[in-house]
Amino acid sequence: MTVDLSNNDRAMLRAMLTDPSREWAIKELLESTGWNDQVHVAGSGQSLSELGLVTVSETQIRTISLDSEGKKALEHGLLEERIWKWYIGSDEDKRNMEDLFQAGFQRNEAGPGIGLLKSIGMTLESGNLVVDDEGAIASIISERQDFISKISNRGVEDSELSAQLIRHFSSRKGLISVDVQVSRTWSLTEEGALVDSELLSHVEMIGEVTTELLQGDSWRGAKFKPFDVNAPTVTPTGGRPHPMQALIERIRKVFLEMGFSEIEGNFVQSAGWNMDALYIPQSHPARTMQDTFYLSSPEKVEVREEYLDLWSKVHEHGHDTGSRGWGGRFDREEAQKGLLRTHTTVNTVRHIAENPGEPSRVFGIGRVFRQETIDRTHLPEFHQIEGIIHEENANLPMLITTLKTFYSKMGYGDVRVRPAYFPYTEPSVEVDILWRGEWLELGGAGIFRPEVTEPLGTEWPVCAWGMGLERLAMLILELDDIRQLYQPDLEKLGQMPIL
Repeated sequence: MTVDLSNNDRAMLRAMLTDPSREWAIKELLESTGWNDQVHVAGSGQSLSELGLVTVSETQIRTISLDSEGKKALEHGLLEERIWKWYIGSDEDKRNMEDLFQAGFQRNEAGPGIGLLKSIGMTLESGNLVVDDEGAIASIISERQDFISKISNRGVEDSELSAQLIRHFSSRKGLISVDVQVSRTWSLTEEGALVDSELLSHVEMIGEVTTELLQGDSWRGAKFKPFDVNAPTVTPTGGRPHPMQALIERIRKVFLEMGFSEIEGNFVQSAGWNMDALYIPQSHPARTMQDTFYLSSPEKVEVREEYLDLWSKVHEHGHDTGSRGWGGRFDREEAQKGLLRTHTTVNTVRHIAENPGEPSRVFGIGRVFRQETIDRTHLPEFHQIEGIIHEENANLPMLITTLKTFYSKMGYGDVRVRPAYFPYTEPSVEVDILWRGEWLELGGAGIFRPEVTEPLGTEWPVCAWGMGLERLAMLILELDDIRQLYQPDLEKLGQMPIL
């Protein structure tokens, strides 16, 4: 059996035979073999284990430490603790949401904080915060704060902490981090202990057959490293387009084949063109700073008065579109705020405004920006695919046929549409494709409402659709985390399918 061992395997086995009954840790093996790289121990340990000469024991140690929000909680107190202190220090008639805001708590704190307190006994009755058992809530908050204090200066093994509190804080973003450390030891089996150490001397082996080697006689009588013709080969690392760029080019080619023209637009837009032109009310939640990137430079983007007049009339009373509008007063200053576009639909409505009497079929693929929390399916910067059919006889069947044709050319023949609601289209539909036996929603579509098209100078119907490029990329590239598309990991990117 020793003839099947590599020189590293021989060295590790020879070291372990100096104390056959010992359970060897990685540090001890490095010292005994003279190696300075743990990879050698792991590799030879696995080889010897597969040959039945060594057993590998593995233990995991989970260490809990404070994350960024946990460090803030250590300094200022947990969110529920701060709100609880306000509660017990307030008069009974002052324990309501309005007074909570007046006490300095922001809306993005008050909602989650009250939610945490409601989960441990607080209730909201007619706008007032009510607690039946103050002692029970105080006890739970004290336990949570003690937990944070216990792991304040160093990581603590999970066995020393409450499993229930670990689960609780793990469900709250950024409070704690869990570090898993794996420790391995190696021991000789009975068969390994019987190997004669005299047979484990270093053997010169030839690992590569070269032209120079064959031209001489040094190979005669030499030992050659075994060569496994079934072993996996290294993936070639030649140059190739980034998967996202390759997908964009594929989509562009499909739309051009279908007779569409490509349009582009600026990242920086006014709120008027980005929102008001699409009949999105100025009170809509999507227009808050929590969802949209507003700019300080330029803080204002000029919009022509004629569009401000038209949007004002449409929003306030519907103008002559047949709509009653949203009511209230239209804020012209709001319409001229500078922002990073939240969708590429702004490109298509501007195209219509610039070409109101010309039939057109156009598409665009571009980056958009939203205040999203980064996770496996969301990014604050992503791509949208947008398109319109603007002509006198445009209709819903034409729109559905176009989308089915597009997805069929992309390799998804099973497409369905479902009724939906969007502020600026009526009728509206959501588009699903069949993927691995499940229907997945990829985008929205519909006919622009008169409140959108008529201020742009056209009375023709406009078929419009939009879809997220990254979601389509996740399906085509079989990814489960959108962030994998943008990691600077050349190895993983090189292993993705070539589109």
